[in-house]
Amino acid sequence: MALEDATSGIDIASPTNGLSSQRPSMSLSKSPSAPYPRSPASKDASRWQRGTTAATAAKPLKPFATEDIRILLLENVNQTGRDILAAQGYQVDFLKTSLPEDELVKRIRDVHVIGIRSKTQLTARVLREARNLIVIGCFCIGTNQVDTQYAAKHGIAVFNSPFSNSRSVAELVIGEVIALARQLGDRSNELHKGTWNKVSTGCWEIRGKTLGIIGYGHIGSQLSVLAEAMGMTVVFYDVVNLMALGTAKQVPTLETLLGVTDFVTCHVPELPETHHMIGQVQFEQMKHGSYLINASRGSVIDIPALIDAMRAGKLAGAALDVYPAEPGGNGDYFTTDLNLWAEDLRSLKNIILTPHIGGSTEEAQSAIGIEVSEALVRYVNEGCTLGAVNMPEVNLRFLTMEEENHVRVIYIHHNVPGVLRKVNEILGDHNVDKQTTDSRGDVAYLMADISDVNASVIKDLYQRLESLSSRIMTRVLY
Repeated sequence: MALEDATSGIDIASPTNGLSSQRPSMSLSKSPSAPYPRSPASKDASRWQRGTTAATAAKPLKPFATEDIRILLLENVNQTGRDILAAQGYQVDFLKTSLPEDELVKRIRDVHVIGIRSKTQLTARVLREARNLIVIGCFCIGTNQVDTQYAAKHGIAVFNSPFSNSRSVAELVIGEVIALARQLGDRSNELHKGTWNKVSTGCWEIRGKTLGIIGYGHIGSQLSVLAEAMGMTVVFYDVVNLMALGTAKQVPTLETLLGVTDFVTCHVPELPETHHMIGQVQFEQMKHGSYLINASRGSVIDIPALIDAMRAGKLAGAALDVYPAEPGGNGDYFTTDLNLWAEDLRSLKNIILTPHIGGSTEEAQSAIGIEVSEALVRYVNEGCTLGAVNMPEVNLRFLTMEEENHVRVIYIHHNVPGVLRKVNEILGDHNVDKQTTDSRGDVAYLMADISDVNASVIKDLYQRLESLSSRIMTRVLY
């Protein structure tokens, strides 16, 4: 496509993904009229870096023509997020479900941005076909469904929402603590079948009981406050020393926590170190008649060992919201075809089974939609990586409307010696107003704002940066 005048905006992106992919030709277009969202106030670094006076208007940078930015949103991403992306003028395709891998491979080839939740698996095979992809938005807490290392090595940033649903999960757990203590699930099921069974044996108040929290992060710490408000004593175990909220106390080992608590709840990430973190040995260490809750990741609990502990009477109840294998959509899929122990698990008394709904509230999904969509807009329009889970966190203060003939260069490259010298030899012929760079493992991320440029200069900068052997992806925002 022919270059237009230098008052337009461009993005040129060229990832190295091992394919002879056909990238969009360099194009210029006018900046979008819609104001793009600002960083959420909770991100202090971003807020301070981007602060400005009312008299200084931020210049909206531009990738290429916004109607050329193609976004695929899967798994019923909340309307708030869809609205933010559509307001930018992007082409937004929306599906309520996840896609099988073969179909996903076909759909991802032409999109620049993909938004998913927890069911879609972005494997290396899928990402190899994503010849135009520059960023992934995980509209959830976890990112284990994405091959984040492969994405980083090919210049694809990944964003998530690490704490927007923390309150929803914490409230679910408190509700389950009460429901287990009073055997509400069994009593409700019985009455649904017409059986009146008014009993008090084995039913307890939670006031005065001890809650043990494994993982004292965003969810665990909020849960700690809620539990204390209910009159519970709180202890927690974490791999790092953390400041306790209220009167909660950190214990030195998992075994210590299991031996003193009436209710144990897990809030840890899915890692090799947390696989079957609670198994036969740990169930033996728990108090007789205690309860277990897991709203973290399905691999954390050895479920056959849990079934044995329940049948032996070691545990008085359990609540599970996550499972090692989960269906890709709603329906009658939670069977032995999915998990061999499913029927045994369903047959237990005083066990609450929920379909991964910890963060499934209107408030949480709205907040996640806003947080992740704003991060995607900032990355597409400005190159800001604050909050990325697989890239160095880099940002530059925004350009102002008075800075008309400025260009922002983003150079994602292999973290090897001598790159900065070669990059600065290219940039050194121009007036670099500001520049920053950082690295994370094998990947480095450089941003620079250059003044007094025109279309031919922009094209030359791009082509010279693209010619460097260290290049992973070059983007130019104008």
